[in-house]
Amino acid sequence: SAAKVNLNTADAAELETLPRVGPVLAERIIAWRTEHGSFSRPEDLDAVPGIGDAMMAALLPLVTV
Repeated sequence: SAAKVNLNTADAAELETLPRVGPVLAERIIAWRTEHGSFSRPEDLDAVPGIGDAMMAALLPLVTV
């Protein structure tokens, strides 16, 4: 199994390896992290604009903090 992507350390290229995450969403995740500080848990990803329930369900098994 592939290593999980760390939401707090991943750069845009790493984030874009996740399903349905393109350049725009990768930048939003990084911008959120810059503005609010580190993600405390993977579920905090739902605070990023553009990430809905279906995407959360797909991403949670693939990410870590």
